[in-house]
Amino acid sequence: MTEEPIAKKAPVKITHHNHTRIDDYHWMGDRDNPETIQYLNRENEYLALCMRHTEALQQKLFEEMKGRIKEDDVSVPYFLNGYFYYHKFEPKKEFPIYCRKKGNLSEQENTLLDVNQLAEGQEYTDVNVLKVSENGQILAYSEDHIGRRIYTIFFKDLETGKPLDDRLTKVTGNCVWANDNNTLFYTQQDPVTLRPNKIFRHKLGDNQQDDELIYEETDPTFHLSLKKSKSRDFIFLISKHTLSTEYRFLPANTPYLNPVILQERQRDLEYEVEHDGESFIILTNADGAKNFKLVKCPLEQTKIENWEEIIPHREHVLLEEFEVFQHHLVINERFNGLSRLEIRSWDGQKKHVISMDEPAYTVWLSHNPEFYTDILRFGYNSLTTPSSIYDYHMDTKEKSLMKRQEVVGGYDPELYQTERLWAKSEDGTEIPISLVYKKELFSKTGGNPLLLYAYGSYGFSTEPTFSSHRLSLLDRGFVFAIAHVRGGQEMGRLWYEYGKMLKKKNTFLDFIACAEYLIKEAYTAPQKIFAMGGSAGGLLMGAVINMRPDLFYGVVAAVPFVDVVTTMLDESIPLTTSEFDEWGNPKHKTYYDYMLSYSPYDNVGRKSYPHLLVTSGLHDSQVQFWEPTKWVAKLRDYRTNQNLLLLYTNMGAGHGGASGRYKALKELALEYAFLLDLAKKQHELF
Repeated sequence: MTEEPIAKKAPVKITHHNHTRIDDYHWMGDRDNPETIQYLNRENEYLALCMRHTEALQQKLFEEMKGRIKEDDVSVPYFLNGYFYYHKFEPKKEFPIYCRKKGNLSEQENTLLDVNQLAEGQEYTDVNVLKVSENGQILAYSEDHIGRRIYTIFFKDLETGKPLDDRLTKVTGNCVWANDNNTLFYTQQDPVTLRPNKIFRHKLGDNQQDDELIYEETDPTFHLSLKKSKSRDFIFLISKHTLSTEYRFLPANTPYLNPVILQERQRDLEYEVEHDGESFIILTNADGAKNFKLVKCPLEQTKIENWEEIIPHREHVLLEEFEVFQHHLVINERFNGLSRLEIRSWDGQKKHVISMDEPAYTVWLSHNPEFYTDILRFGYNSLTTPSSIYDYHMDTKEKSLMKRQEVVGGYDPELYQTERLWAKSEDGTEIPISLVYKKELFSKTGGNPLLLYAYGSYGFSTEPTFSSHRLSLLDRGFVFAIAHVRGGQEMGRLWYEYGKMLKKKNTFLDFIACAEYLIKEAYTAPQKIFAMGGSAGGLLMGAVINMRPDLFYGVVAAVPFVDVVTTMLDESIPLTTSEFDEWGNPKHKTYYDYMLSYSPYDNVGRKSYPHLLVTSGLHDSQVQFWEPTKWVAKLRDYRTNQNLLLLYTNMGAGHGGASGRYKALKELALEYAFLLDLAKKQHELF
């Protein structure tokens, strides 16, 4: 096939609020329709044809990125209930092997689960949860071979190594053991919307159909999850909405009791709970604490009027998360766009911030399951420092590097430069930009190609992190930049609130402003700047190329959320009802009109669009495959130029793309080859 696929049109009228839209490609919404599959295959064939001349480059990129990965790698062990737990990778194997040693690290290794064995003969494999019973004897793990995040929970006797007969099908994978080592709580999703809406109690040996439903969330805007307190004393049942939370709890030692509400849900009241052995510790935005505060309450008096303040709300500091230990409280807070870790004694008399060595970095709380310890484990990296795990003595302030990501073949951070810049958006707000480049290949004359990345939704902060894969771009002269646009939470809670709902366009305007600033300051030049974003970041890509089709030379939109109005009107689609407070509910005309004004699919026009690579997953449960498929079809019909317009659909995966540590690199190599090939062609024009 030499011609690009042209999709058939079958117009469907969609009318709301006395306004009618015509969707020519509505028929693509059925993944069971052979005609749909045929069209997707044609698109994949066309992509392969257009990118055939880059096959050698793709293979070279793949080998480079794969070659930087340490094949026989081992995670830093953590201690829990008498065992050291860790996972490892073996040469040429795609998936982790989960192991443990009893008592100390010199003991014999026992394999809990080899995911490579589960993946044999499977196109896709995901094991998203492993939970060991409190006595260390039974493993529960969840397995998915489609990519739609519908899991089966299996059980394994760790003493005999044999599987148990118990099997929990069509569940989320989220589960928690009670302390009797015989009872497992798990969540199940609605079969249509995939919203986690039920929590069951399972006793080993029982059939799943006999499991007791202990809570059902009937509000379609809330979803359910489970977690166990760090003290191991309580099981929490969590109902969560974009702007509201409700916890229930029950003692882990008496799992047959009914759960008790900690604090009833209220509009705009969010909270997260831990147990410090005596009280419930609560992170909350109660009483107008936009940037959150920390409170505590007695176990018997959990209502909001009994919450006692530990750390007050601060206008310019966002309190993001916390960790409890017997003698210490650790908080992860964000100031001026960067995270920092503060250690406090419980009486508040002693406190200090862990010092960092670079002006721009990412720091996070790592896995800290132990309560009775003075050691904090945290993670650190930057755009030039590989991911590092530290153990930090909270009293002596001694810091030990436990592991730093090894870049096979060698890596010298001194060869690369990272910078922090600020661009002024349309309304005068200054937007931070983090960027990195290879010093010897960079000249601030506009000669470098530049890839600008952003996400900008759900309050998710895009951190300036290291990627060994990204070296394949930097070592070829690319500058890589992150636009920390509103819709994330980098600059505090208001940063999120001013990039959602009826202020969503700020996200797009911020991104445009960052691109224009980078051109103005000669970090790149027109026709040399590229953009990338995925999922909600794909929405950003779609909106921006409609608003400014002239700005970027090429764009990668991964699993993009682009048919906003149609999706948010259909409450049978996964995630829709739980996201009304992120995007708005288009059943209300104000939100309908606003969404319609930026929805990428609805605003495709007669324009000269940039070169575009769009990726998708047939079984995607977050962004349904038909959104990018319809979008590409409409762009083909409307665009006024002949730039590359390519769609790649992974026919055996979901939102996250290919599974396995090497297979996923094939898709990344395709994206990088697309960008590098365009940059090379553009360079030849000068």
